[in-house]
Amino acid sequence: MKLSVVIVNYNVKYFLDQCLESVFGSKLKVEEEGGICDEIELEVFVVDNASVDGSVEMVRERYPQVHVIANEDNVGFAKANNQALRLSTGDLILLLNPDTVVEHDTFSKCVAFYASHPDCGGLGVKMINGEGSYLKESKRGFPTPEAAFFKISGLIRLFPHNRRIAAYYLGHLDDDETNPIDILPGAFLMVSRKALDKVGLLDEAFFMYGEDIDFSWRIKLGGFENYYLPSARIIHYKGESTKHGSMNYVYTFYNAMTIFVQHYFSDSKARWFNLLLRIAIWARACLAWIKRALMAVALPAADFGVAFGGFVAIKHIWATHWASNAAYYPPQYTWVVIPIYIVVMMLCSWLYGGYEKPVRLGRIVKGMAIGCGMLLVFYSLLDESQRYSRALLLLGCGWTLLSALGLRGLLSLLGVPGYNLRPLRTRSCIIVGSAEESQRVGQLYQTLGSCRIETFTEQCPDVVRLDDTIRYYNADEVVFCSKDLPIQDIITLMTHLGNMPRRRREVEYKIVPTDSDFIIGSNSIQRAEDLYTEEIRTIADPLNRRNKRLFDIVAAILLLLFSPILLPFQRRRKLYYAHCWQVLTGRKSWVGTMHSDIRSGIFSPEDAIPHRASSLSPELRQRLHLRYLRNYKLANDIQILAKNILNI
Repeated sequence: MKLSVVIVNYNVKYFLDQCLESVFGSKLKVEEEGGICDEIELEVFVVDNASVDGSVEMVRERYPQVHVIANEDNVGFAKANNQALRLSTGDLILLLNPDTVVEHDTFSKCVAFYASHPDCGGLGVKMINGEGSYLKESKRGFPTPEAAFFKISGLIRLFPHNRRIAAYYLGHLDDDETNPIDILPGAFLMVSRKALDKVGLLDEAFFMYGEDIDFSWRIKLGGFENYYLPSARIIHYKGESTKHGSMNYVYTFYNAMTIFVQHYFSDSKARWFNLLLRIAIWARACLAWIKRALMAVALPAADFGVAFGGFVAIKHIWATHWASNAAYYPPQYTWVVIPIYIVVMMLCSWLYGGYEKPVRLGRIVKGMAIGCGMLLVFYSLLDESQRYSRALLLLGCGWTLLSALGLRGLLSLLGVPGYNLRPLRTRSCIIVGSAEESQRVGQLYQTLGSCRIETFTEQCPDVVRLDDTIRYYNADEVVFCSKDLPIQDIITLMTHLGNMPRRRREVEYKIVPTDSDFIIGSNSIQRAEDLYTEEIRTIADPLNRRNKRLFDIVAAILLLLFSPILLPFQRRRKLYYAHCWQVLTGRKSWVGTMHSDIRSGIFSPEDAIPHRASSLSPELRQRLHLRYLRNYKLANDIQILAKNILNI
């Protein structure tokens, strides 16, 4: 029996490394009661969609037996899989996500299931996430209009086991029972050669989302059955890079569902289904947007309200006792001048990161101090008739600052996430593995910063004792050493620990691959090479992102205003206004990189040396881009734009 494994990768080198390690560490013999009945020959393809993180080089160096297809562009999930499917020769083919880890006997159980179920065309397994929780997309039903509506509208959460309402995830079926299902998950989708030859490749009309639904349904239409096999398990880290409430997700998901509906429903039903989907999806997205908007303005609104009330009270007291006239200041001072004072203070606080999480009081003080200074300078430039009171301005600014700090203190007392002002306690980590490996991982962990390390070195870890250890040390993280523990044991421990009674705080579960210097968790990677990066200066810092966006807007406006002067000297005159508009509307940045961390750019870090840009090697270009991201400074953007001012 030959099994072809196809993995499509895009900039997840470390997840891919761990995935391949688990694939090649799998048991490749299928056993029956009478003994060994078959051996599994493994054929592995990695299709890389133009990654820039060194994924291709890593695979070629560490796994020379893998067939690598390195695309120059991101061609999408369906097309990339099809590239490998055309070359595959296995009796069974597995489409596997790179952010997965398979148990040592996952393949043998699947092959044995196919041998005993000749009607099986497609097969899915039980998936758990990085916290040990069951992923309900392990089994799915056909997305009828009704099932899709209940899922998109959120009603499925209220009745997760109802046969009708939870039909999208087949909630009425036991998660631990083998059953025929309609739709297989794209993270682990095994198909027989017989079924693939009959139904064809993945539909490349789907760039992202929907291709697994379409492919699974075509397997059933081809006369085969799809099964869910919970005895075979995998970890699926399931990154959350796409926010389901975002407009980009809404468009991509709706477009995929539209293609699916047009394929499998009549014109009249398709129109109604698309209308229903459109209403449900956009309603959900709008509600999510409104929720985010309300959460975003709640604290600034509270800051303004408290500051305004105090400012007005100070004005009233000052007028009563200093001028002996409560109506000394005109109404426009209360309703125009005071709000302007407060808005300037809050805006400066925002620019300095006063509204970022976790809260940093120093940023608020610095921002508002600068705001107060600006107001005093502006005040000194006003005509004498428009100067109301410098003392009142200072008192009001002081109250605005104190009230902002007081509100953060109140949020801290209430335990609101992101506003904890108490000194951070040292994180506690439990390493599960042999004494030797635990020591190695402990040394790696210590370089990450202050962290209290405890070890759990039982040869066969008992889940109850491990849970007791976690509680005793109030652990924040549990790290499993895959060199000492089979993936099967790690998955079992994660599943049982994830089902334990909830603690005061969630525990993160991570895995250290054999002899590796990186630690993988759910949607997070800690690497030795990144330990000394100053995160405060990276493009990931919200303050840097905001300043970059503000620079883009201001520069675009100035370039448009001065276009009559600059346009005659431009080398790309036809693109001048188009580029300014793209940056102004947020579609591009003045400076972007080959990485997906920020918007694509009109210019790139290599344009800092325009006379040498064309002669740079790919490796040097990649280094320049990474250095730009890790050591971001606004001055770099200004310098690059200034050097290329005639090449807009």
